[in-house]
Amino acid sequence: MRFHTRKWVKPEDLNPNSTLFGGRLLAWIDEELALYSVIQLQNNKIVTKHMSEINFVSSAKQGDIVEIGIDVVKFGKTSLTLTCQVRNMMTREVIITLANITMVSLGQDGKPAPHGKTQIEYVKDRLDN
Repeated sequence: MRFHTRKWVKPEDLNPNSTLFGGRLLAWIDEELALYSVIQLQNNKIVTKHMSEINFVSSAKQGDIVEIGIDVVKFGKTSLTLTCQVRNMMTREVIITLANITMVSLGQDGKPAPHGKTQIEYVKDRLDN
């Protein structure tokens, strides 16, 4: 799994228990998944269609740095299925896992559109072409 983004847990990210608010973490995850999908599918019209079971394993507190890891499960005709894990960067303790997230590529009409991708592409590979 590749860890792409780091977030610093600040006071405004905390719930009444003084730990990272789950909704804030899910917003960070959804944004990172969308950005990853936009880059992979080379289309800025991407939506989240489905998130599988969300498993909160541990919590984070103010001052912690969390990192978001993403891996591709499969490429569909109009979709990209991903897996995600967030962990504490310093302790490597897992905070949350999501087994399957489906992101869908949309056309100009706002409906699912084929993206033509079948494997992960890295920016360095695109620059070589």
